[in-house]
Amino acid sequence: MDVVIVSASRTNVKLIHDLLRQVEGSKPHTFTGSEEGLAWCLDNDPDLVIVDCMNSVPGGIEFISRLRQASNRRKVPVLMVTSEHEQEVRGRALEYGVIDFLTKPLDRIEFLARARNMLAIRHSHLLLSDRAAMLADEVKKATSEIYSRERETIIRLARAAEFRDPDTGAHIQRMANYSRLIAANLGWDEERQETMLQAAPMHDVGKLGTPDGILLKTARLTPEEFEIMKEHAKIGWEILKDSSSPILQMAADIALSHHERFDGSGYPRGLSGEWISLAGRIVAVADVFDALTSERPYKKPWAISRAVDYLEQGRGSHFDPRCVDAFTKDWDAVLEIRKRYHEEA
Repeated sequence: MDVVIVSASRTNVKLIHDLLRQVEGSKPHTFTGSEEGLAWCLDNDPDLVIVDCMNSVPGGIEFISRLRQASNRRKVPVLMVTSEHEQEVRGRALEYGVIDFLTKPLDRIEFLARARNMLAIRHSHLLLSDRAAMLADEVKKATSEIYSRERETIIRLARAAEFRDPDTGAHIQRMANYSRLIAANLGWDEERQETMLQAAPMHDVGKLGTPDGILLKTARLTPEEFEIMKEHAKIGWEILKDSSSPILQMAADIALSHHERFDGSGYPRGLSGEWISLAGRIVAVADVFDALTSERPYKKPWAISRAVDYLEQGRGSHFDPRCVDAFTKDWDAVLEIRKRYHEEA
């Protein structure tokens, strides 16, 4: 274990160095200049520091203060060598983090006992730190595995909805990435953006409960059929609600709210403005834009310029103006998403 000895007295340095030879496993590093000793301590990882109460610059108290200011040196044991009459110095040294004291002239038995105790404390601390790091790593691995399984379940749930919906998997990918882009441009942090990316594909999972005759109909729905179709928002909410997963919580919110309109004319609850969840307002823009610009059995794709005009015309009525602005803010990113997730035959 690395033991640093700092004293302006060469005699004291040699004495302490010779005594440390009797402490098994110790490797002394001696310095008669406190500045050099401090630099070594900050650049390396000492296990014990023995510092003389010296008058050089930095002095003993300043040396300890600067050592403790380094966040990774706050727990290194420090022994201070003082004269018996330096009680005031000892009091200040304790405030700055000295663990124990050695009194001049040094007593061999006392020195060896204190040095061994300090190194034993340091050894125990290192073992605890290693174990804590190991446990943290195990927790991280376990959490990662849980998150991976959760994502797999979510993806499979979204795919189950896709099998009953004429929308393609490419649509799901595009609208999810559009949603993430809008969230990023609204200032969401990386974690919430990732949650949005995983949650958005489940916006229409409630269509699992929509009859085939309505879901797959290519002709215009009757008013009665449309009322049944609108139920998919509530069904999605019922499927996803009450989960402890942040992704599923956001997905439930999106499923229930992505057909609400900013002016209150949407469904299922007729909410308006900021009473609609922001996640739902974001997905509304992403979903409608991609639906308009995608080919379906019952329609040809709109030109991008026409779809953008539709979004602009819907500002404040269908869509949250902030979400429209956030979507069109980075048009290169929108086009890149369209290119990356193209329709497959």
